[in-house]
Amino acid sequence: MADKLVVKVTAGADAPERCSQAFTVASVAAASGVEVSLWLTGEAAWFALPGRAAEFALPHSAPLPDLIEAIQAGGTITLCTQCAARRDIARKDVLEGVRIAGAQVFVSEIMKDGVQALVY
Repeated sequence: MADKLVVKVTAGADAPERCSQAFTVASVAAASGVEVSLWLTGEAAWFALPGRAAEFALPHSAPLPDLIEAIQAGGTITLCTQCAARRDIARKDVLEGVRIAGAQVFVSEIMKDGVQALVY
């Protein structure tokens, strides 16, 4: 069994079910005691900004702010460097606890023994 779960979410409001699935899986893993690293890329990058998750709604799914809180309680959330730059998101703009990092950090996380990576 993997010791760590790395989830890369590429979808945002443009693909709400895929987006919600990524956050739900990551939060359930964190609540289960699994070390979780959630990566916000593509349109999911917007959820690194305060208030943006509260604007997201999908029937029969948990509120995104609650899922983010659960993930942060048991893991890390990272905003992709290039995705942030393309959207003019600066480090000062993001939610407390969200780091900005690039592909080198992502690859180093997923290549370690005991890691399971998922991309949504």
